[in-house]
Amino acid sequence: MEDEKKVVFLGFFASPYARWVKIALKIKGITYEYVEENLKKKSQMLLQYNPIHKKVPVLIHKGNPVSESLVILQYIDETWKNSPHLLPSDPYSRSVVQFWADYMVNQLDMSLKKVIASSQGIEEEKSIREVQMKFNILEENMKVIFPYDAPSCNEDMGMLDMLLCAFPSIIKGIEDAFNLKLMEPQKYPLTTSRMASLWGLNVVRDTAPPHERLVKFYRAYRNLCSNF
Repeated sequence: MEDEKKVVFLGFFASPYARWVKIALKIKGITYEYVEENLKKKSQMLLQYNPIHKKVPVLIHKGNPVSESLVILQYIDETWKNSPHLLPSDPYSRSVVQFWADYMVNQLDMSLKKVIASSQGIEEEKSIREVQMKFNILEENMKVIFPYDAPSCNEDMGMLDMLLCAFPSIIKGIEDAFNLKLMEPQKYPLTTSRMASLWGLNVVRDTAPPHERLVKFYRAYRNLCSNF
């Protein structure tokens, strides 16, 4: 019976997708077993439970796997109905959150990945401009995306705050790994102010990846990409 209720979470320290799931589990008060994956040598558990994409995060609940970060977050919210709620109950408000969640994952984060994987020079400069353009769009819409004040405690976080809080670690890691500047705070005052407020939450600080380890990983990842 205990095994049926068990929650297992497969993640990787540098993955913002895994971090988002970890934050959701923590603020919902869900007990889980965490398994850190080695992406160079993926575990049989990962290959078994996510045979299509073979990537983290994967949540295993009652023996059933759930993959893809946004799908997992929605599953958590609908399965554990206790507060806090990650998504609003109002259909329109929910659709707005889902739209911007998709933007943060499939536009913002993907553009940051391009910087990490790019070669120095023209390719890197182009990818940096793309990141800045994506953040310009975010900045211009911050009052629509976040029509409320930044949360003052872990339990006040919604899905979009969970997603946003991961970007400072990624940005700082990229800047230090490759000696470049992605964001000038004065150009994105609303975005950087909210990210700074989120850093004040325990769950955000406690789930942040170790900076030096992240820098080392980004450099290794770029070197790997340059060999293809």
